[in-house]
Amino acid sequence: MQCNKCRREAILFQEYSGQHLCKYHVEADVEAKAKYEIRRKHWMVPGDNIAVALSGDKNSSALLYFLKKLTADRHDIRLLAITVDEGIAGHSDPLCAVQIARTLDIECITVSFREVFGITADDIASKKGTGFSPTYCTVLRNFLLNRIASENGVKKIAFGEILDDGAVSVLKNILQGTPERLVGFEKTGWRKIPHIRPFISIPQKEVELYADLHLHGFNLSHNPYKNDPFSGDVEIMLDNFSLRHPATKFALASLKKNLAGTCPSIADLIPFCEKCGEPGDILCNSCRIINEVTADGT
Repeated sequence: MQCNKCRREAILFQEYSGQHLCKYHVEADVEAKAKYEIRRKHWMVPGDNIAVALSGDKNSSALLYFLKKLTADRHDIRLLAITVDEGIAGHSDPLCAVQIARTLDIECITVSFREVFGITADDIASKKGTGFSPTYCTVLRNFLLNRIASENGVKKIAFGEILDDGAVSVLKNILQGTPERLVGFEKTGWRKIPHIRPFISIPQKEVELYADLHLHGFNLSHNPYKNDPFSGDVEIMLDNFSLRHPATKFALASLKKNLAGTCPSIADLIPFCEKCGEPGDILCNSCRIINEVTADGT
């Protein structure tokens, strides 16, 4: 099959657009979407020091490559990578991420659950159960990312989250009856280091192709603590539905944008954590977990 744009051999069929794309136009399309998100949300400004949360998987590795390429001629923006070793047998190998960063000539800082908290993700799963471990791992990972970023003067942390992740989040919050979590919060003090997601409008398949075009040696092992059971069920349901309705994930992403644009006052109705400023209770769930782990090692 030929590319609809240049007649070269196509490597991708975009079900939602009806187009066949060659490797050159897959790359151009991915980069155009990512650049649009960066411009639309003002995610890059002169003097930025941006850290990529690098796990060594295709998504985060592709993001690191993209940002390296985007800032290659800019001496006013610094890039670095931060890798968190959660301690998952058969999965958590920071050497993979370090090697990818080294290939791109980018500094990579590594930190582990064990050295900071004295526990591993596997320890948490054995004590808390697999149902709670994804939440604990996410909280502890973000805590370490923010701490290392703060210590190194980072102004933004970039995550390799893609359209599929964002769509699952939207549908999950709707089904759980918490749509207010989809609305952006602008209160002072919330999230001292902003999190950015340049690939949030790009489907998984396209990001993986982009990664394969430029890098190799990814961490392809399965992370058993990536999703909680509810999120896993939502992901399966959404993937199956999207086979018949390819634009569904884009529609959910659009719904989030519309909610954020039409319901700005909802933030005033939500309590914020007195400790970190995150939306939640007087002491949010994340701070409860951090306090628990640092106090007694779960």
